[in-house]
Amino acid sequence: MAPQDYVSRSNNKKKSPYKQQAPASQSMSLKFKLISLLTVLSIAGAGYFLWFLTGVEPATPQPFVTQPKPTQDTTEIPEPPEDDWVFYDKLKEGQDIEVGQYEVENKGPYKMQCGSFKTRQQAESMKAKIAFSGLVAQVKQSSGTNGIWYKVILGPYERKRKADADKRKLRSNNIMTCEVWLWR
Repeated sequence: MAPQDYVSRSNNKKKSPYKQQAPASQSMSLKFKLISLLTVLSIAGAGYFLWFLTGVEPATPQPFVTQPKPTQDTTEIPEPPEDDWVFYDKLKEGQDIEVGQYEVENKGPYKMQCGSFKTRQQAESMKAKIAFSGLVAQVKQSSGTNGIWYKVILGPYERKRKADADKRKLRSNNIMTCEVWLWR
């Protein structure tokens, strides 16, 4: 058999006059008619619904009945109530008034402990993290029954409020292990 060259073939073949193809326009015509019929029916249905709504009478609202309030004569102002306070009279007479005095008891200085470590290197690492947040910490050595511990401490603080403010600052820098104690 001889080799065939498929590249040189053309697609322009004569169509057979004996084959008849169904016209495509008839199927499109049927779809177009169906869509236009549905559109006309939906517009007509919407129009009927609006016409139906205009024919419905709205319900008449019932008036709200309120009880008339008794009228008061606003020209007279009532007398003020009698006060049981005696210091007004004493002030007018020039007498001394005894005032209760109290003192705020200062519980003592506060410290904030941010960690207790077995090695000094871990304590110095925590101290460096605290230094990056802008506060100054100290590392103190403590010996007990469990051996030697290195504590990272901030303070002393005169007021607990200042210690709590520094604790919030450390929390915003992801140092969550700090606690405030009385310095003893």
